[in-house]
Amino acid sequence: MCLINFAYKSHDQYDLILAANRDEFFIRPTAKADYWKEVPGLIAGKDLEQGGTWLGVTTEGRFAALTNYREVREKKDEKSRGELVLNFLKSDSSARDFLNRVRDRRADYLGFNLLCGTVDDLFYYSNRQDTIKKIEPGIHSVSNAFLNTSWPKVERGRTLVEKTLQNEKEDIIGELLDGLTNDEKAEEQLLPETGVGIELEKQLSPMFINMETYGTRCSTVITISKSKQVTFCERTYVQGQKTFEDQVFLFRIGK
Repeated sequence: MCLINFAYKSHDQYDLILAANRDEFFIRPTAKADYWKEVPGLIAGKDLEQGGTWLGVTTEGRFAALTNYREVREKKDEKSRGELVLNFLKSDSSARDFLNRVRDRRADYLGFNLLCGTVDDLFYYSNRQDTIKKIEPGIHSVSNAFLNTSWPKVERGRTLVEKTLQNEKEDIIGELLDGLTNDEKAEEQLLPETGVGIELEKQLSPMFINMETYGTRCSTVITISKSKQVTFCERTYVQGQKTFEDQVFLFRIGK
């Protein structure tokens, strides 16, 4: 993922409301979200190049999602960051214990931000900040810098979640999915400086990205109610266009 926005324990009906976009090269082979035969109870998309995933949930209530940390750095023999999400979802370790082990081998990966845990115990870790943080109730967002770093797309993502919750419409998922297609570019004076150059910073600044070879491949909205009912909706786009197909999964944690 390249943008994750979420409300955690800040709604009277939901413990978690998450709205995220995955940005990737169009050429990279990907499978749409589904149950994984090799990992019973796991729902996630799959990176067919490396075998990992960027976001997933399990029917036992485990959750993980990842964004890349934007930096200009030559890739050497680092491991795929998608294995971090998959390894947590396959394990029975607590989030804190898992992240302590990840921390010990943080140099094995290029920069990342990782959210993992359950709705009762959710944590964040970046190997470029090297601090394990317990997520506090509230509305949070992370793109390709650290958690809640105030980039334009981060602020738009937080605002999208805030307004959706304030409107109290029945179709929360539809409103969030529609909002995630906002392709407005940031004004130049608001752009971050990550070393990629001003023109690329501008192309990467919207919530929904559409470049020639790279862009938003899918959007995902997950809600987990107070009664542990989970709705997982993935909207897959046709190569940077807003033509889409939805996959929806419904289950109750532990059932």
